[in-house]
Amino acid sequence: MRTPQVSSYPWWLRWGMPSFADLIFVGLLGVLVFTPLSVKLLGDAGIGWHIRNGQQILATHAIPRFDSFSSSLWQPWFAWEWLYDIAVGKLEAWCGLNGVVWLTAVVIATVFAWMFRLAVARGTNLLLALVLTLLAMSASMIHFLARPHVFSWLFALAWFWILDSTDRAGLQRHRARWLWALPLSMLLWVNVHGGFLLGFVLLGIYWLEALWTWVTTRETGLEDTLQKIASGQRVRQLTWIGLLSIVATFINPYGWNLHAHIYSYLTNRFLMDHIDEFQSPNFHGIAQRCFLALLLIAIAALAARGRKLRLSEILLLLFAVYAGLYASRNIPVSSVLLVLIVGPLLPSLESWGFVHRMSAVDSQLGGHVWPIFATVAVLLIAANGGRAGSTFLMNAHFDPARMPVEAVNFIEHSGVRAPVLSPDYWGGYLIYRLYPHNTVVIDDRHDFYGEPFLRLYLKMIHVEPDWDEFFKVHHVSCLLLPRNAALTTVISGTEGWKSVYSDDVAIVFRRTEQDREDTDRAPSR
Repeated sequence: MRTPQVSSYPWWLRWGMPSFADLIFVGLLGVLVFTPLSVKLLGDAGIGWHIRNGQQILATHAIPRFDSFSSSLWQPWFAWEWLYDIAVGKLEAWCGLNGVVWLTAVVIATVFAWMFRLAVARGTNLLLALVLTLLAMSASMIHFLARPHVFSWLFALAWFWILDSTDRAGLQRHRARWLWALPLSMLLWVNVHGGFLLGFVLLGIYWLEALWTWVTTRETGLEDTLQKIASGQRVRQLTWIGLLSIVATFINPYGWNLHAHIYSYLTNRFLMDHIDEFQSPNFHGIAQRCFLALLLIAIAALAARGRKLRLSEILLLLFAVYAGLYASRNIPVSSVLLVLIVGPLLPSLESWGFVHRMSAVDSQLGGHVWPIFATVAVLLIAANGGRAGSTFLMNAHFDPARMPVEAVNFIEHSGVRAPVLSPDYWGGYLIYRLYPHNTVVIDDRHDFYGEPFLRLYLKMIHVEPDWDEFFKVHHVSCLLLPRNAALTTVISGTEGWKSVYSDDVAIVFRRTEQDREDTDRAPSR
């Protein structure tokens, strides 16, 4: 059966017909904004302080160097994701939380639609690419959150595409100019998320491959000589790209101090061992099992056709496996890299004629009209309060079953102006709701609070021996605790504390009058 020639179709049909990547984008965008998954995107309270920080920057026209959200007022703080904060702060002011969800959903949908398209372009069978994309999305679902890390997924994919396409035979000259976009993109990446370090890992892998080819190629013929010359040129080019990218990382509000801060944060063993997202994945969860399935597929593909991999692909595969097993926060990027490297090794299914025909048609569809239309349409709906006409389609909000919504309503209307101590995973929500009338004692900015503070906090929250030492060092008069937490039970039976509000999610405690007066007279941190 003859393969249809899409080029014979009218141009408006070629540009207007959605490709599989377009359908993935539109479908994923719709699911993330129009279903209960929009609430799931707001499952991490940290987005609260990102929003308020961005709005504070817009109001003051200054990037903060000292904290104003916690009771540790005016302590030095690195707001290293300030550019993201401005974006979500502006969107929240314009569209409410619907705007924040829209931005997150657009980035996530772009990542996986683009990943699918790249996988097919690199030689993965269309149907297998769809299956791998579904596995990668499912594995990454636990990190589908409105946080700046989703932009690191997008930047990492862009860097992979540029580095890989310029490395493949026949594409170097055509794509070489794109390499100079890497330092420019680093200007954005370093001010959006700390994951910019991933870019240097990818760049280093392709630099090592070029160096290895340059060193090991023997000039036994004209072809080998040309390959050695090309490899030497690529080594020099990637070296310059790397140096310029390094220089770009210093173009941030904190200069080299940001690098020193990130280094001290990532090398602190206590923090790495106690922050959940830096822990290795628990493979009892569905998302983690999907990542495990990708790992098993990778092992099978390597056993069958691993010899076809280039050095850069081998190093990328090793990095993806190590990063995903080392920390659960790395699973999305690891899943994307696994799909792109392993996909071309799987059976091509060329004997399935209809698959070949679908692939031929899909490869010619490049208008991307539908993703553009969907993106604009959803933004307009968000700006209209989530309504399309008189129908509500979007209602992004914090889940009252996970966040202390009613308890914060009580604090907000009770006139309490003291700093509020809650678990760190609620702190961002409190900042979003109560700032500037109330500060928090702790939130999820663990790099800001540091190891000594967090040691005392964890001892208190887990009710370990000398758990009340935290209260002796940090004077607190208002507690907001999960109803079923161990600390809640202990505080309920501790003299000097009184429950003033309770619901199924949280309990608010205040110090008794005399203890409160003593606390108010005590010096602050």
